[in-house]
Amino acid sequence: MRDVGEPGTEDAPRHTLRPNARYVLLLGSMTTLPAISTDMYLPSLPDVARDLHTSATAAQLTITAMLVGGALGQLVIGPLSDRFGRRRPAMVGVALHVVTSLLCAVAPSIVPMIAARSLQGFFNAAATVSAMAVIRDRFVGADASRMLSRLMLVIGVSPLFAPSIGGLIAGQAGWRAVFLALALAGVALWVLIWRRMPETLPRARRRDGGLRTALGGYRTLVRDRHFVALAVLPGLGMVILMSYVVGSPFVLREGFGLSANQFGLLFAFNGVALVGGAQINAALVRRMAPVRILRVALPISLLLTLSLFAVVHLLPHRLVPLLVVLWLLMGTINFVPPNASALALGRHGEIAGTAAAVIGALQAGVAGVVSPLVGVLGGNAVAMGTVMVSASVTALAVLMIATPAYRRGGWSAA
Repeated sequence: MRDVGEPGTEDAPRHTLRPNARYVLLLGSMTTLPAISTDMYLPSLPDVARDLHTSATAAQLTITAMLVGGALGQLVIGPLSDRFGRRRPAMVGVALHVVTSLLCAVAPSIVPMIAARSLQGFFNAAATVSAMAVIRDRFVGADASRMLSRLMLVIGVSPLFAPSIGGLIAGQAGWRAVFLALALAGVALWVLIWRRMPETLPRARRRDGGLRTALGGYRTLVRDRHFVALAVLPGLGMVILMSYVVGSPFVLREGFGLSANQFGLLFAFNGVALVGGAQINAALVRRMAPVRILRVALPISLLLTLSLFAVVHLLPHRLVPLLVVLWLLMGTINFVPPNASALALGRHGEIAGTAAAVIGALQAGVAGVVSPLVGVLGGNAVAMGTVMVSASVTALAVLMIATPAYRRGGWSAA
């Protein structure tokens, strides 16, 4: 892969970029920025609630605010990436991630903290949108799905290490130091983008115009019912994941009395399932159409969420059955977003940035709006299971009703 600044990089044809390890690492680092910003902070949620003299529900809103901010950010930044290219929005967004991380580190109370986290989510979206658009610039269909699944290997490292690192930092220097570490991570990512990320959108393919052009792109996407259905599926999958992310610190630490380090280890254990599921999917798309995988994965996800719901009702004080079902559920989640996203992006390659923005906004927005119900319903294992089951039922209904996946000929639907 060419480094930035080499002649012809900006207008390079599609075949010049290969999905080598360095390329996957670069895009994976960009897409995982929001996850790292969430996962490193997770073990500190109870400490934040105590230190800022607020409730557990208010502390969980700092996670929700970031998701909602990310949803709005993607809707704004997506059209900008179609107009100005992929590099500049990414670099500006990551630079502002550094600034908002520092603001979080000095937040005096919960309200400024929630505000800073929403801004952090907004600017983090630039890295995610740009990475997704780059994938669509270079890959389509099963190749795009396979590339997205390979990215999950990088993204999956976040739950493996980020909570443990965040817990260690918070244990030694307090939760505010976690945001100083996030600021340093942002600086490192900015340098990586500056030095290693080529521009994949030639000037000839950029969309000129302002608000009217952007709205026209969104209008085109919204009118495509099939695209909307596919685009909402990653969001419903994210509801399941974020219900676990938001609820697990209180379910596992307070409900079962686990320490921050024990929680970090269990979170990493489930991270192994996330990574494993993504890599199995990457292998499957070589032999099966993405729509076929979706058709099987969603019913399995529903079965597992129903199993979790049964466990938390029938065995409320047993940790091992809960962890077993959670591990299996985490392993199935990453069969949905890569395939649904690849199919959706493939329908509108001419406005890949805008399409990626809609997918990302729905993913963050749906999760941001629905996952707080875990706290509203009590913040316990029953509440977590209830939200997960509801999301699984909805996802399967969307696939069945709004796409041809379960109809005659639907196996070959794009």
